Amino acid sequence: MRTYHCFWLLFWAGQPHQSFLTPLSKRTSGFPEKEKVLVLSGNSRQDLHRSKRSWMWNQFFLLEEYTGTDYQYVGKLHSDQDKGDGSLKYILSGDGAGDLFIINENTGDIQATKRLDREEKPVYILRAQAINRRTGRPVEPESEFIIKIHDINDNEPMFTKDVYNASIPEMSDVGTFVVQVTATDADDPTYGNSAKVVYSILQGQPYFSVESETGIIKTALLNMDRENREQYQVVIQAKDMGGQMGGLSGTTTVNITLTDVNDNPPRFPQSTYQFRAPESTPLDSPVGRIKANDADVDENAEIEYSITEGDGYDMFGITTDKDTQEGIITVKKALDFESKNLYILKVEATNTHVDPRFLYLGPFKDSATVRIQVEDVDEPPMFSRPAYIMEVKEDVPLNSVIGTVTAQDPDAAKNPVKYSVDRHTDMDRVFNINSGNGSIFTSKPLDRETLLWHNITVIAAEINNPKQSSRVPVFIKVLDVNDNAPEFAMFYETFVCENAKAEQLIQTLSAVDKDDSYNGHQFSFSLAPEAASSSNFTLQDNRDNTAGIFTRKTRYNRHETSTYFLPVVISDNDYPIQSSTETVTIRVCACDHRGKMLSCNAEALIHPTGLSTGALIAILLCIIILLVTVVLFAALRRQRKKEPLIISKEDIRDNIVSYNDEGGGEEDTQAFDIGTLRNPEAIDDNKLRRDIVPETLFLPRRTATARDNTDVRDFINQRLKENDTDPTAPPYDSLATYAYEGNGSVAESLSSLESVTTDGDQDYDYLSDWGPRFKKLADMYGSMDSDKDS
Repeated sequence: MRTYHCFWLLFWAGQPHQSFLTPLSKRTSGFPEKEKVLVLSGNSRQDLHRSKRSWMWNQFFLLEEYTGTDYQYVGKLHSDQDKGDGSLKYILSGDGAGDLFIINENTGDIQATKRLDREEKPVYILRAQAINRRTGRPVEPESEFIIKIHDINDNEPMFTKDVYNASIPEMSDVGTFVVQVTATDADDPTYGNSAKVVYSILQGQPYFSVESETGIIKTALLNMDRENREQYQVVIQAKDMGGQMGGLSGTTTVNITLTDVNDNPPRFPQSTYQFRAPESTPLDSPVGRIKANDADVDENAEIEYSITEGDGYDMFGITTDKDTQEGIITVKKALDFESKNLYILKVEATNTHVDPRFLYLGPFKDSATVRIQVEDVDEPPMFSRPAYIMEVKEDVPLNSVIGTVTAQDPDAAKNPVKYSVDRHTDMDRVFNINSGNGSIFTSKPLDRETLLWHNITVIAAEINNPKQSSRVPVFIKVLDVNDNAPEFAMFYETFVCENAKAEQLIQTLSAVDKDDSYNGHQFSFSLAPEAASSSNFTLQDNRDNTAGIFTRKTRYNRHETSTYFLPVVISDNDYPIQSSTETVTIRVCACDHRGKMLSCNAEALIHPTGLSTGALIAILLCIIILLVTVVLFAALRRQRKKEPLIISKEDIRDNIVSYNDEGGGEEDTQAFDIGTLRNPEAIDDNKLRRDIVPETLFLPRRTATARDNTDVRDFINQRLKENDTDPTAPPYDSLATYAYEGNGSVAESLSSLESVTTDGDQDYDYLSDWGPRFKKLADMYGSMDSDKDS
C-alpha cells in the first residue's frame, strides 16, 4: 500500500476575537462541497479524486483594524512529514508574503505584521510549501490557501453631496416629494449591519419628513406660505448598523426653497386717489400713477389696470407700466375747465395669470376710486372754425370786405381779442384785417390769372396778454371776371406763292383766352374794318374757335409787294365782351408747281429763321466778348514765356559758376592757377587762365590791394563791384576769389599756399615767442632754417 504524505494546515486561535479556529477534523464552510486533493507536479496542477486526502486546507479569517501591540496571529501550517526534528522548512509566498504576512519556518505559524483594512483589500491569496532543510527539495507539493479579512464597522455613511438644493411650490399638499438624498457605507454589506444605513431628520421639523430607508424628503405641513417664509434648511442624518446605538453616522444639509404661486390677489393700499390736471394738458400726457400691491412675485404679480366706470370713462385712459406694475392715467380728450372741472373714475386692478386652484381664496382683483380735478389756465383765444375759406372776385374794389373770422377767449374772464395777419404768409400785403372785428379786406388789386389762391394766416391774441394767441389758416380764392381779351395761340408768320390761285387756304388761326370760362370759350374772327375791303386776302371764321386765311386773287408779285400785314380782330362772347386785334405777316415767295417755297426776298429769308434783330445783336456781342477773351489769354501766355535776363542760379554777378570739377589736387595746374587761393595782397595780376583762350584779349585790370584792417564785408563788396565792371569776368570759365582772411593777426598768414609763391626766405624765429603751444612748429621750422644755413 502506497503511503501519502499529508500537509496539514492548522489554524490555531490563540485569541478568539482576532481569528477563527478551524479544527482539523471538521470541514468548514470554506471547504468545497466535493473533496479535492491538490497534487503539485512541476508547474502543472491536477485535481485527483481519492478516498483519503493528504491536504486538509481551509480559509483563514482575520479581523481588520487590529489594534494590538504584537503581531496578529493568523494560523499554523503543518506537514505530516514533520517529525519535529527541525529537518523541514516552511515557506510562504503570494499576496503580502514576507512583508504583510510572515511564517515561522520551523513551526509554520503565520502572523500579520500590519493593520489590515478590508476596504483596501478583502482577500489575500497565499501559497505554502514544506521543503527538506538539508536537501532543499520540497517534501510536499505547493498548496494555495486564502486569508479573508472580516469586516468591522469602521466607516461612517457618506452622502453623495455635501449640500442639496431643492424647491417646491408653496401651498403644496402634505407628502409632496421634495428631493431624495443618498448615503453610502464603505463597510461590507454582506457581513453584519455595518453597511445598513437608516435616514433620519435632525432639523426641519415639523415642515418636512424623510423616509428612513429611501432618503426621500417630503412635505409634512399643510399650506406652507412663501410670503411668510421662503427658505428652509433641513439637516438629514444617515446612520449605519440599522440605526442602532453604537452605529456611525454622517449628515448633510438640504436647502429647500418655496416657489411662488398666485395665491394672493392685488390690493390697493387706499380706496381713493386724487389728482390735478391743468386743462391745457396735452393728449396722451400722464395725469398720475396708482399701484395695487401683490405679495406674489414675477408673472404671478403682473397686474392689468382698467377704467370700469365713471363720468370720465371716455376722457381718460389707463395703461400698465411693465417695469413697476403701476397704472398710468393719461388724457384721451382735451380738457376744458369751463365745461367740466371734476371727473370721478373707478379703476380696477386684475391679475393677468390666475391659478384656478386658489380661486376659493376670493376674486383676484381690486378696485379704487380716482378723482381728477381740472385746473383752470389762461388759454389763448379759440376760433369758431379750424380753417376759413373765402371767395372774392378779381375786380373787387380796394378795401372791400371779403369775409370775417371770429375768435373768443374761452376763459371765464372773456378777455377782448385783437386780430392781425401774419405777414410771413402775405408778403405783398394784398389783404388786411380789422383788429377789432376780424373782417378781412383787400388792400391791393387782385388778378386771378396771376395767383388763383391766397393762403394767409390770421392771428388772434388777447389784448391784456398778447402772449396768449392762436392762429387759423384762411384760404382765399380769387374768382374770375372777363378782363382779358383773346389772342393768337402763337405768333403767325406765313407765306403765299407768287403763282397762288384764288380762294387758296394759306393759314389756319386759333386763339386762347387767359380768363376762365365755365361753358367753354367761343371766339369770333374777322378782318379789321380798314383791311376788310382793300385786302388781298379774306378771312373765314370756322365757328370752332379757328379761322382760315384765303387768297383773294390769282397771282402775287414779290417785287411789287413782298410782305402783307393782315389785321385780324378776335372777340369772345363773355360779359363784358373783350376783343383784340392781332396781325398776321404774310410773305410773298417763289414756289414750284407743287406749291413748295423756293425763295423769298432778303428780309423774308432772314426772318423765317426765327432770329429777331435783338437776338442777332446778342449773338454778335457774344462773339466780340469771346474774341477779347482769347486775345487777353494769348497776351498773358506770351508775357509768361519771357524769361528774365539773368536766371537766379546763373547770375554771374552774385554766384560762383560751378562745374563740379574737383581737379587733381595741388598737382593739377592746368585747370586754374593755384595762386588764386593765396592772400589777396600777394595776387599776381599778370597771371591769366591757362586752360582756355578768350576770343578777345583784354588787358587785365589792376586789382587794388586791400588796405590794412579792411572789414571783410567791405572787401567782398569791393570784389563784387570790380567783377561787375570787369569785361574779362565770366561767362567764360573762371574762379572769382572772394576769400580774405584779414590782416588783423600778428602772426599773419600761416597758409602753406602762400609759401609756394613766395620768392624770399621767411624767418620763423617768432614762433618761439608764441609760447609752449607752438613749440612743435618752432622746432620744425627752426630746424629747416638751420638746414639751409648748413
